Amino acid sequence: MTTSHTRYRATLGASALACSVALLAGACSTNSPTQAAPTASGPASGAASGTAAAGGGGTAGATTIAFLMPDEASTRYEQHDRPGFEAKLKELSPGSKVLYNNANADASKQQQQFNSALTQGAKVIVLDPVDSAAAASLVQSAHSRGVKVIAYDRPIPSTPADFYVSYDNERIGALISRSLVEDLKAKGVSPSSGGILEVNGSPTDAAAGLIKKGIHEGLAAGGYKTLAEYDTPDWTPSKAQDWVSGQVSRFGKQIAGVVAANDGTGGGAIAAFKAAGVTPVPPTTGNDATTAGLQLVISGDQFNTISKPSEIVAAAAAQAAVDLAAGRTPKPTSTLFNTPSQLFTPAVVTQKNLKAEIVDKKINTVADLCSGAYAAGCTKLSIS
Repeated sequence: MTTSHTRYRATLGASALACSVALLAGACSTNSPTQAAPTASGPASGAASGTAAAGGGGTAGATTIAFLMPDEASTRYEQHDRPGFEAKLKELSPGSKVLYNNANADASKQQQQFNSALTQGAKVIVLDPVDSAAAASLVQSAHSRGVKVIAYDRPIPSTPADFYVSYDNERIGALISRSLVEDLKAKGVSPSSGGILEVNGSPTDAAAGLIKKGIHEGLAAGGYKTLAEYDTPDWTPSKAQDWVSGQVSRFGKQIAGVVAANDGTGGGAIAAFKAAGVTPVPPTTGNDATTAGLQLVISGDQFNTISKPSEIVAAAAAQAAVDLAAGRTPKPTSTLFNTPSQLFTPAVVTQKNLKAEIVDKKINTVADLCSGAYAAGCTKLSIS
């Protein structure tokens, strides 16, 4: 795998969290930023999503493009990715048609949806695969018909797609784990006194594998041992909760912290500690800046999350799709799994910068985050 690339810095957004595990099952959504500030190294991520991928720019002739998402447990796809993609495509190619489907975590269903898109004349298919390995045959099938494929969010390692658009997943893993290690050291927690639980994402998701690799890299230099780790099937929060419950019984006070690969699995871990009566909850990471995750950060139950608005990558995918449909070559910023790629850099959010990163940038409002049980936490953090 080649990971050398020029990274664009994004001003990143987030959604907000509900505490129940039922709501956590849907906790992967992200919010759209209203603006993105430039950085010293180049345009902001919001700008890059429209320009770095542009092969020719401007509007394009009408075509048919499929946008196939992996699951319905994550609310982000319906609330952010789909509308972000459709809005950008309408801007770039007003007469084009979008064939949208969601596989609800069923690889066989996604194969049927993919084949249906081919039958309906899709010229480009944007695919966020349920199963990254199984998706290789889908790419091959499309290429045999002259149809282009954009891997979206989750890469397809064994068979190169025509383009890949995502946040830098390996960097996400490194950021959340390093942030946790720095917090433990700042609090004087000795590596000899405890270790870390690692709650990874789905074993069939190549992006989860990249996050996992980043987590390992981030923890390696910290000195804290990994007590145990778990690959969470389908990113299901309740499965993460069940596993962490077992580890609480096994390791007890040896658990100094938890690196969870997203807000859903992090929320499941937090629920396990609370159910076991552990107070305070060991610092627990997250990713996606969901509504529930941000609120858990505000309350102090979750240590960090990652801000990465889905609309940024959705718009970049729409631009790349229009370029490919028009016979133009999208401009990559890196290469990953032998696939030309456009990767965006996310931002870590903790209590210290949540107001500046989320509220002040108008990604989420005070009303979004500070209702009910979270009002006191917002007041303490000077958010409201």
